[in-house]
Parts: sequence; C-alpha cells; structure tokens
Amino acid sequence: MPDQTPASQMLRVEGLQKSYGDFVALQDISFTASQGELVCIVGPSGCGKTTLLKCIAGLLAPSSGTVELDGAPVTSPPKKMAVVFQEYGRSLMPWMTVRRNVELPLLRTTPAPERRRRVDEALEAVGLAAAHSKYPWQLSGGMQQRVAIARALAYDPEVLIMDEPFAAVDAQTRADLEDLVRDIWARFGVTVLFVTHDIDESVYLGQRVIVLSMSPTYVQEDLVIDLPEERDQIGTRALPRFTELRTHVYEQIQRAKRGATPAA
Repeated sequence: MPDQTPASQMLRVEGLQKSYGDFVALQDISFTASQGELVCIVGPSGCGKTTLLKCIAGLLAPSSGTVELDGAPVTSPPKKMAVVFQEYGRSLMPWMTVRRNVELPLLRTTPAPERRRRVDEALEAVGLAAAHSKYPWQLSGGMQQRVAIARALAYDPEVLIMDEPFAAVDAQTRADLEDLVRDIWARFGVTVLFVTHDIDESVYLGQRVIVLSMSPTYVQEDLVIDLPEERDQIGTRALPRFTELRTHVYEQIQRAKRGATPAA
C-alpha cells in the first residue's frame, strides 16, 4: 500500500456527497491519492463516476464533504489540476493547429519561451512532435486524444484526471494509449486519477482500483494492484495474478449491481 500519511497525500476526498433535490447521486465518498500515484476508478454504469470527477475537479459543488488538493480545499478548478475528457473532438479547436491547441490554456499565463518549451515537451511525450502543424481534422481519433493529453501535460499539472478517455477508440489504439498513460505517469511523476468502465484497463493501468457502488454511491472497495510496476500488454495480461485481480473487480461490480455489500 502506498504511503498515505498526510504529507504524501496529493488528493483527499472526505465524506463527499452530491444530491439533486431528493435524489442522492453520491452518498459518502472518501479516499486519498498519494503524490505520483496512479489510481483507477470503476463502477457500474450510472453510478456517478463523472459526477464524482466533476466535484473533484471543482467543476461541480458537492452538497457536503470536502476535496483537498495538496492540503488546500478545492472550491473551483485548481491550477494544479488538468482534466482529459472522453469527447476529445469537442475539446479541440478544428481551426487551430495541433501546436496552437496544446498551447491554448497557456496563452494568458505563460511567457512565450516557457510556453514553447512546455508545448514541445508535451508533443514529444505523446509522439506528435512531427504533427505540430497539422489540424485535428487531419488526425485519427487516437491522435486527437493524444493532442488532448498533450494539452493537459503542457499545463504542468500535479494531478491529471482522465474521464474514460479511450472509450471511443478501437482496441489496438486503446492499448497504445494505455501504454502512453503509463509512460507519461512514470516520466512526469504526476498523480493520475483515471476513470474507466473497462475492468481489464483499470487493472492494467492502476496501482490501486477503487470500486464504486450503485447510486447512492460509496466506495465499495479500494483494491491494491500488486502487479509488477513494469507492465506490457502481452506479458502482464497473461499473468495468473492479472486474471485473479480482474475477476475480483468484476465480481465486485456485479455485487454492486445487485445492491449487495462487499464480503467481509
């Protein structure tokens, strides 16, 4: 289990609740993420994963409870956090080049030399250095999502939130992007909170997998993924322990769908 002392906690969610009138979407969500940790969140469809992320990112005010980033309460979108959404096509400006899309969040805050350095580093990290002058409509879906990831990296965040970012791409592209996330995580030392509906993806990517219940939502299980830190799509997924972990997570989600509590 990663060190979870207060000094190491980059993100802390405590007693988070979100209600819409009489409807309770999030009942009582509590968890932490350490500095430089990669945590995946899974749960049944409709359990409120996106609502949870919006509360964490300061895009939606919780009804009660707290979110803290590096010890400071989150009450609006924090400067130390970047978000990558599933619908990458809507987040990119089709009339702007790849480079311009990546540097867009920095235009008003970052001097030109530093902006160029950050954009160059981000494009290189996602494998798009040679595509900097192209437009999003000239790129495949997977490459467009790489642009969105590069833009988040150029922001130089301490926490990177990813909301089902690979749901709209094909299986081969998805595998490539999963490895890209792990490469970026290792290279930049950023804390990653990755929401997915894909059980295998959560086990392959994460150091921990947080399983959410059905709405009203709580943390049903916080599971340590005790796989080797070095992972690859063929070898890791062939490990007996990988199969055991993905089966366990699947069983927990099925219990959540039935409204059952986790076994003691």
